[in-house]
Amino acid sequence: MRNAYSVETVRAAERALMARLPEGALMQRAAAGLAAACAELLGRVYGSRVVLLVGSGDNGGDALYAGARLARRGAGVTAVLLTPERAHTGGLAALRRAGGTVAPAGAADGLIERADLVVDGIVGIGGRGGLRPEAEALARVAERSRAAVVAVDLPSGIEADTGEVRGAAIRADLTVTFGTYKPGLLIDPGREYAGVVRLVGIGLELPAEAELEALQHAEVARLLPVPAAESDKYRRGVVGIAAGSARYPGAAVLAVSGALRGGAGAVRYVGPAGEAVIARFPETLVSDRGPAKAGRVQAWVVGPGAGEDAVTVAEVLGADVPVLIDADGLRLAEREAVRGRTAPTLMTPHAGEAAALLGVRREEVEGARLAAVRELAAAYRATVLLKGSTTLVAEAGGGAVRMNATGTSWLATAGSGDVLSGLAGSLLASGLPALDAGSAAAYLHGLAGRFASDGAPVGAHDVADRIPQAWRDVHAL
Repeated sequence: MRNAYSVETVRAAERALMARLPEGALMQRAAAGLAAACAELLGRVYGSRVVLLVGSGDNGGDALYAGARLARRGAGVTAVLLTPERAHTGGLAALRRAGGTVAPAGAADGLIERADLVVDGIVGIGGRGGLRPEAEALARVAERSRAAVVAVDLPSGIEADTGEVRGAAIRADLTVTFGTYKPGLLIDPGREYAGVVRLVGIGLELPAEAELEALQHAEVARLLPVPAAESDKYRRGVVGIAAGSARYPGAAVLAVSGALRGGAGAVRYVGPAGEAVIARFPETLVSDRGPAKAGRVQAWVVGPGAGEDAVTVAEVLGADVPVLIDADGLRLAEREAVRGRTAPTLMTPHAGEAAALLGVRREEVEGARLAAVRELAAAYRATVLLKGSTTLVAEAGGGAVRMNATGTSWLATAGSGDVLSGLAGSLLASGLPALDAGSAAAYLHGLAGRFASDGAPVGAHDVADRIPQAWRDVHAL
């Protein structure tokens, strides 16, 4: 499990640790890890040219002390001080003792263009908003140069708690973060700026509950249901799919495919696309009598390709079993009907659908994903899975938000979300809580997309067909 903590929590843990350590020891731990990561990236330290972009405070101090360590190994290290009067005194003295030099900001362009490595120590995790003009100019030069860029703790200009980018920011090839991950390193758009993220332990003692959780193979494997010797279709879970329309029969087929590949003991389909579903998946139990008379189910999926069928959506919401709402169902579901449900509800919007539900522009959701998923979950009293480059799953009652990054941009194809809905619905039917069902489904769906695409275009049906492979891959460990 990758856990990420807020700036406030990290600061409190740092203060507690510094109270027990000799003065400066914590910064030296961070600087040692930063220098080791830089040396590994350089490959050959002796004779290399390193430029430190140094702001005020401890972030700049980390960069200066790390630069001193590199200088002692034979690197030519130059510090560009953006606020010379506020540069970290101890770090600056250490750099000079090691043979490093200091250059004015006006000379930075030429230095960066000739550098092998640029270290971003401009702004720490407490920074807010984009870079100031002078720093922005240096960030642009660094991005154009051939130098590798290493960010100290977090790329300058990124909001540590949210991943929001409110202006110009550093684009790093590597981010060396200390003590724990920060949410902004794991959530887009910030994640895109961070490059590869390397965690350096510095001994922080952190709370059990994080701000953000990113499941790994081992956690997902423990969540996925495995049939026992006495299992039958009801013990494995029967999921109902109320999806599709005369215009969008394929949505029903794809949702059913996701449910079947997701381990459901049986799938009951209700809707006008019965013939298309049976033609592709003859094991499906098809009914034309509506959700209430379809037979026993342990969870419902409603909405993919539903068109304007508000009656079916309302009927499903009235069921006393877990319900997943997707696509057209999100638009047709009455907010109070969702809020009034006593059984679990999982909503799976993409950014555009989330924006419509919140009454904001799509760009606002994409720029502040964490805030959007939390707001939706609270507004609807439901678990919300916000699809995207970093999929987030949040519960109405707060707590840690789950983040998933197994996906690939090739999953941005028609019908991919329908497959995810069926997959998550099958996990709901197996008895998983909505948070776990959504998190595990997103993880498997992302892996399946990677396996199906392998860097080439794919269709949603290809993704569905690779879900069993993803399932095996998770359990292989």
